[in-house]
Amino acid sequence: MFDFEKFYKHMTKCGLGKWNEKFEIIIEKAINKVDGNLPIWMKALSELPDIETENGIFIRDKAWITAKPCQPVSNEVIEKFKSVMMQLSPWRKGPFDLCGMEIDAEWRAEIKWNLLEKGISSLKNKIVLDLGCSNGYYMFRMAEQSPDMVLGIDPSRITWMQFEALQKYLKYPNLFYLPIGFEDLPEECGIFDSIFAMGVLYHRKAPFDFLRTLKNLLKTGGELVLETITVEGDETTVLVPEDRYAGMKNVWFFPSDKAMVVWLKKAGFKDVKVICKYVTTIEEQRQTEWMTNESLKNWLDPNDSSKTIEGLPVPIRTVITCKR
Repeated sequence: MFDFEKFYKHMTKCGLGKWNEKFEIIIEKAINKVDGNLPIWMKALSELPDIETENGIFIRDKAWITAKPCQPVSNEVIEKFKSVMMQLSPWRKGPFDLCGMEIDAEWRAEIKWNLLEKGISSLKNKIVLDLGCSNGYYMFRMAEQSPDMVLGIDPSRITWMQFEALQKYLKYPNLFYLPIGFEDLPEECGIFDSIFAMGVLYHRKAPFDFLRTLKNLLKTGGELVLETITVEGDETTVLVPEDRYAGMKNVWFFPSDKAMVVWLKKAGFKDVKVICKYVTTIEEQRQTEWMTNESLKNWLDPNDSSKTIEGLPVPIRTVITCKR
């Protein structure tokens, strides 16, 4: 049902074929996990319209990842297209423009990307890992810099199906999504030139184990791009929510950016730099027709926009780069 042969061939092309056997075992274990919704999403994929699209990378307004049709597409086909893609909701990351059918997702993910891309090392001819890649928005943006390969991993089945739907029209040949978790990766491989770990750290119970594993996955001299929620404070400041934070479950800690720099150095990284830091707003994260569940606005104090509904400081997104 799922064919990863293109991934294995591309790994071999990039000189990484010796790892194919390990990845085969990891992938087989992952896709055998039962998910009752998967047949529904697979059916939606089968109903997507066959629209021939132009080859190439097209980004509209430095935001909308775009697939251009080779021939004009009728309004009737666009409506059908939209109704099928809606079956893969909620769409968390975007925006996308597929042949004139726009997906305005919960997150305007280009805001973060357009800030951080100025401070990261070039991805040209690099092997890149996007950890917790969601539907692949950032992977598609990484492709602008002509990497040899971008590998996205995320155990979520719904975002995997979204990525497959997007790739039907975008057709980026060196992007691959594996529906596996971080723990599934062969830590000793050390094959990546760049690793992006965005919005992941605060979900990990053991931050130093996590950081050291990321270091081991990098080549010597490779770069980690870490994006996480931070709070204001000095090198010793760490916020530990008693329960939820801005409505989020499974969150453990939020260090200050200064503390995060210390943590990365302690984990063995060098050249640690804070490249951007900004407050998340309801313009960046909000409800849309593609994500109708509660969003950031619902989790901010209605009487004090500097606090969450739990009375904690609002999310500050900080991006840090460092090297192995």
